[in-house]
Parts: sequence; C-alpha cells; structure tokens
Amino acid sequence: MKRSAFLVGVILLVVAAVTAFAQRGRSSRFDTSQYRNGVPVWETDAEFPTDVFTFVRIEYDSYGRRGRWGGGWATDFPDSDLNLSFRLQELTSLKVDPNGKILRLTDDELSNFPFLYMIEPGALAFSEDEVVALRQYLLRGGFLMVDDFWGDYQWENFYREIKRVFPDREPKDLELDHEIFRCVYQLKEKPQVPSIHHGLSGMSYEPNHGPGSEHPHYRAIFDDKGRMMAIICHNTDLGDGWEREGVAESYFNEFSVKRAYPMGINILFYAMTH
Repeated sequence: MKRSAFLVGVILLVVAAVTAFAQRGRSSRFDTSQYRNGVPVWETDAEFPTDVFTFVRIEYDSYGRRGRWGGGWATDFPDSDLNLSFRLQELTSLKVDPNGKILRLTDDELSNFPFLYMIEPGALAFSEDEVVALRQYLLRGGFLMVDDFWGDYQWENFYREIKRVFPDREPKDLELDHEIFRCVYQLKEKPQVPSIHHGLSGMSYEPNHGPGSEHPHYRAIFDDKGRMMAIICHNTDLGDGWEREGVAESYFNEFSVKRAYPMGINILFYAMTH
C-alpha cells in the first residue's frame, strides 16, 4: 500500500484542520456558481500524477441503484466524495485527487489504494470472489470504512457478511477514549449524523429504519498485530454530512462542521498513520 502522499501531509494536518472551518468553511461553500457540481477544481502535480491521496468508493451489485445516483453503493455520490476530497485538499497539506475513484473489490488495481469507503451495506451480499478479495486486501495493509446503515436488521445483515470475510475476527466496539476520536479533532461524543431530512426536522437519528437505530456505534476489526483494518460506522451517515454541506446552512453548521468532517478526517488520519 502506498501511503507516502498522505504521510507528507500529516505533520501540518492537525493544526490546519482544527482551525480552518472557523476561518474558511462557511462563506466559500454557499456561492456555488463557480464550482463544479458545488466543488472547486484544483490541479495536481503533472510530474507526480499518482502521488496523491485518492478517495475510493466501493461499487457492489447486491443492493442496486435507486434513481440516477442514490441507493446502495452510490448513495450520496458524487457530492459526498468530491466535498470530502476538497476539504482534505483545502484544510490540510495533503495532495488529493480531485475526482476520486469507484472500484469493485475484485478490481486488480484495488491494492494501489490504501483506503476504501463502502456505504449502505445494510442489505448487501458479498460474492465469494468479493469475500476473498476483501480479506486479502485488508490483511495486506488496506483499510475499509463502512458508513450509513441503521437499525438492528441492517446490522445483522452486515455482520453476517463481514463474518464471511473474517469468521475468526469479531468487530469490537470503540470507546470514546480511543485515539480515533481524538487524533485530530477532540470529539466529546461519538458523532451521529442523520440524513438532511431528519436533521432539519430536529432529529439526530433515522427512526424509519426500525428498532436499534437510536445510538451511534463505531466498531473495528483488527489484524493479528492489533492494526485496525476496518471501521464500521453504524447508526450514522457521515457521507450525508459531506454531501449536503451546501444545501442548508443549519445542517452544515450542526452536522457537517461539528460531526461529519471531524470524524471523517480523524478516521483518515488514523488509518493512514497506524
């Protein structure tokens, strides 16, 4: 796994990320007329086109699509990925691919990217090839972030599928004193981000997904040396906090600035430095 591009930006990330929202965050994001789909364009170094951090979203078949982008693996795409990539480029010294990438677990180039993002896994079913590919990827040093699934039913489905990948490894609950909640931003609670529709209604969770949706859970899977290979963000939708930041200022202030971006940056920082 190539992590050099990320590590170049690590030293300055803490200071820059902690202060930049207050200085630059809100005003630049609500005049979208000059932006590509709401996100600015930036250039990468032509001499080192691959020496960048690339946000990789995982595509899978078992959940399908609803509408043009929404549903299953494509939920919140493309704004979620573009906005987070922009914030990493803007708030840190990290060099970031402005476009990101979509890959399948079985793609040959998966091993070129140290960080994967999987969304809405509440009804997915891995193929046998995907089970093998994900296990190999994680054991070889890769990192997986799982996001945006809610309630007991969706957890039970995902748990069943991830146990196919690692029958002998149990997802472990992360307590608030774990380093991942304080490595860049000092979080005082496990952040819960609802969809914008629930957030603007004054709710912090999504009750329509049934029982067990009320409280956020952050669980991790570790290798034999204690390295975190995957973080599973259950009963929260960090991706919606990234996607919707330019839609409603109240949602942006409460859920994007305070929860979704800090937790996303913490996860990336932790994953790429441990």
